[in-house]
Amino acid sequence: MSKPSDYVVGVDLGGTKILSAVIDRDYKIVGTAKKNTRPERGPKVVMERIAACITEALDECELKPSAIRAIGIGAPGMCDPATGTVLFAPNLAWRREPLGKRLSRHFGVPVFVENDVNVGTLGVYHLELARAKNPPRSVVGMFLGTGIGGGIILNGELFRGHNFTAGEVGHMILRADGGPQCGCGNRGCFEAFAGRLALVRRIAAAAKKKGGNTPLHKLLKDEKDHKIKSRHIAIALRKRDPVVCKLVGEVADYVGFACVNLIHILNPDVIVLGGGVMQSFGEFVMPRVQKIVRKFGIPACRRGVKIVGTELGDEAGILGAAVLAWQNLDTKPRPS
Repeated sequence: MSKPSDYVVGVDLGGTKILSAVIDRDYKIVGTAKKNTRPERGPKVVMERIAACITEALDECELKPSAIRAIGIGAPGMCDPATGTVLFAPNLAWRREPLGKRLSRHFGVPVFVENDVNVGTLGVYHLELARAKNPPRSVVGMFLGTGIGGGIILNGELFRGHNFTAGEVGHMILRADGGPQCGCGNRGCFEAFAGRLALVRRIAAAAKKKGGNTPLHKLLKDEKDHKIKSRHIAIALRKRDPVVCKLVGEVADYVGFACVNLIHILNPDVIVLGGGVMQSFGEFVMPRVQKIVRKFGIPACRRGVKIVGTELGDEAGILGAAVLAWQNLDTKPRPS
């Protein structure tokens, strides 16, 4: 049984929701909480909501803030892990926000901040892949959610790059002649074609042109807000809604081409596909991704490279944040 001081909090901060969990040394989740992010209300309110979400998770397992040793946070953007600053988060409209410093002041414990997909990839690597009989040494994580992010493990270590921004796969330019505008300000980004928000917008526009007699329209009639959610898309796929099948198929193809590019550039042992899109309808996306990789990947490059999903699902972010916290605690010098 874990001692009172043998806990950390893992936080998965997304553009849509905040997940927090109290996690012990064995990576057992003992308490969780969830809140909507509400980024339109500004950074101060979002940080207050993160703090409230952490407090709710502690309350669920009847622990006080003094019981935790650290907090790990995965944030949706470019972060400086040395200072805990979120440098740029398009889906939150944040620039240079001192997230780590503010939460550390609030809870009185160290707070470690890292890009959310770096954190998710860290979790999948240490809690799934590294426990295999022949663990991979190089892994690329690609998480498809509100936007699209990537994480890179090289020789068993998280690779952050020169400015701590390595792995921003969602901002690969796929169309030099333009295309839809991305949250980063550019046009033609991978995320602007294949992120969940982009997919929902495209499905809504195409369904409107199609008229009201499709499986998707029938699903939305029962919803008060008539908003398209991931579960609606998943059901519409199973019902073979032509609009939804076509557009999700295009997303899968974009993901496949992104995998081909990553294989040609980095040649990792494994590419892990995760995030809400894969969790909701990965069984439709994954076969098309594999097909694109087989068709367009140079055989000498793609041979032996595995493209897999993750069993951690929605918990990859909070568990990865716990890995981040424990790793930092274990490497920090203890006071004499």
